[in-house]
Amino acid sequence: MTEALSGIKVLDLTRVLAGPLCTMVLGDLGAEVIKIEAPGGSDDTRTWGPPFKNEVSAYYLCANRNKKSLTVNLKSEEGKEIIRNLINECDVLIHNFKTGTMERLGLDYESLSNINKGLVYCSITGFGETGPYKHLPGYDYIIQAMCGLMSITGDSESGPQKVGVAITDILTGLYACVGIQAALIEKSKSGTGQKLDISLFDAGVSSLVNIASNYLMSEKIPGLLGNVHANIVPYQTFDTSNGKMVIAIGNDRQFEKFTHIIGSESLITDPLFINNAKRVENRDLLIPILQQALGAKPTEYWQELCNENGIPCGPINNLEKVFQNEQVLVREMVIEKEHPEAGKIKLVGSPLKLSKTPVQVKQHPPLPGEHTNEILKGLGYTEDQIIEYKNKNIV
Repeated sequence: MTEALSGIKVLDLTRVLAGPLCTMVLGDLGAEVIKIEAPGGSDDTRTWGPPFKNEVSAYYLCANRNKKSLTVNLKSEEGKEIIRNLINECDVLIHNFKTGTMERLGLDYESLSNINKGLVYCSITGFGETGPYKHLPGYDYIIQAMCGLMSITGDSESGPQKVGVAITDILTGLYACVGIQAALIEKSKSGTGQKLDISLFDAGVSSLVNIASNYLMSEKIPGLLGNVHANIVPYQTFDTSNGKMVIAIGNDRQFEKFTHIIGSESLITDPLFINNAKRVENRDLLIPILQQALGAKPTEYWQELCNENGIPCGPINNLEKVFQNEQVLVREMVIEKEHPEAGKIKLVGSPLKLSKTPVQVKQHPPLPGEHTNEILKGLGYTEDQIIEYKNKNIV
């Protein structure tokens, strides 16, 4: 079966999450991805845990399927020569070394594009390759703090909070994936590649979307938003008689239906709540009224009524409930794969559902250097050379 990115070859010099997530998505779509690590394995996430299964980290498994592994010592001239030889047959190179590292190694865009003029070269850094912060390291947690995301996440009791996953890493990886595919399309027209400068900080700022737009228009600094929406009411968590749930009313028509469901029809004509702008203005008056009504019945009761009437809502599920959910299972968002050390492993499936070129998971997250011999032989290295390089810790 043909895959969407079949024939595209990616050299992956990334580790941790943003870069590996990007290259995993490209691999899921059919690209051949070669993951480069130092001899013995140098992706930090291989040691991040617990949990481990037979010493294999769950964190590493989350972003490294559909890749081959080649170990190379980039500090050696022979190792750098291996990379240059691979560049001849690659469409994409992606790295997430700090700004200036690839230049010091002689593996910068200008040098490698002289070897392969069609190379799409993607740099992922904390703050980008320009500006006063360009040399600073950037981890997701720091970026969430500095980009403003934490200033609106949490409430007055909790104080500023980070998102529960490394969201700026995830967004950066997806932006890089989009940019790489756009550059590949442009290359198909011009015949030449280009460099992409993608940063976690830029992705973090972009994640502020409507909150950023609100500030840029009003110049009012938003506070901690907790579980409420800045521009829509009611759009938040509510206590029910047996737990919590989210009600997300997106327009006045839905609000009218909702008032009938909870038996508070008089709210429809109340001038304080007659439209969304008024409800936002008077949320402190409206929310206690809604909370009193919703607190009288269990979550399941309200969920059934809301679903029947087209009112967006949902329970707050823990991960056990998520991965037992029929919708998750039907959508193949849990998959199983055999791993040479961990045995049978479960992975989160791909959200990309393509009718003609569906995602295929063909390769387990690789062991360090699992494909070193195969790849080097494909480049013309002999068995004796490979043995010598291994003995010298070059591969």
